[in-house]
Amino acid sequence: MQGELKWVNKLSGTRLLIIGGTSGIGFGVAEASVEHGVSSLILSSSSKNRLKEAIHKIKKSYPDSTTDITTYQCDLSNESKLSQNVQDLFSKVGIIDHIVFTAGDAPTLKPFAEVDFESIQQTGMVRFFAPLLVARYGYKNLSPSPKSSIILTSGVSSEKPIPGWTVTSSYLSGLHGMMRGLAFDLKPIRVNLVVPGGVDTEMWNILDPQSRATVIEELERQTTTGQIGTVESVVEAYLYCMKDYNLTGSTISTNGGRLLI
Repeated sequence: MQGELKWVNKLSGTRLLIIGGTSGIGFGVAEASVEHGVSSLILSSSSKNRLKEAIHKIKKSYPDSTTDITTYQCDLSNESKLSQNVQDLFSKVGIIDHIVFTAGDAPTLKPFAEVDFESIQQTGMVRFFAPLLVARYGYKNLSPSPKSSIILTSGVSSEKPIPGWTVTSSYLSGLHGMMRGLAFDLKPIRVNLVVPGGVDTEMWNILDPQSRATVIEELERQTTTGQIGTVESVVEAYLYCMKDYNLTGSTISTNGGRLLI
């Protein structure tokens, strides 16, 4: 007779909201959460079509799953509507156990001498201001318990500079301070930050095959593992953040040794 599965079932029956859950790491977290038996999975994205595609892919991959999947469209890139859009989202999702924020947009990379204040503001809209507002309004939807958590996402350039990324890296670095402040202000709710290095996702498909291969090869050279990260590997960091009720105010770096090179 099979014994009680107290380790692998820690997410069973929970309700999870993933903001940016239709592709890349966010979609990987969505798939993993279904495998771990969450009772309710809520996906949010700015694209209605991508939300439909995400549901179709999950249901096709897990036809026997009993997880209830709901989607809500939410645009995080519009400064004038950002606060209201976030409030509207949380007026719909109900009580949840975890919020995972993986949303992002393509960075505007231009020489620092050419950036203006407007572009600086826009660069931080999805990466910085949106997660701060998500925490501001979303914590009320979380049960006030160490079993509840908010997981933010930064990037390796927050810890190691990359030429041309000054503006983007400024916001990514700011997420470290944001996470620690939130972990204190929102206690006993836990708040943590995942910092991935290069990860092989469909984001790189915007490049032609040769350029994509060149980028991947360069990212691999910048690791000690000799390989770029995969969604399947990096998702484990998010699962850990949700399942360790003693983890808060912490940064989980998953970068293949990028900080050692």
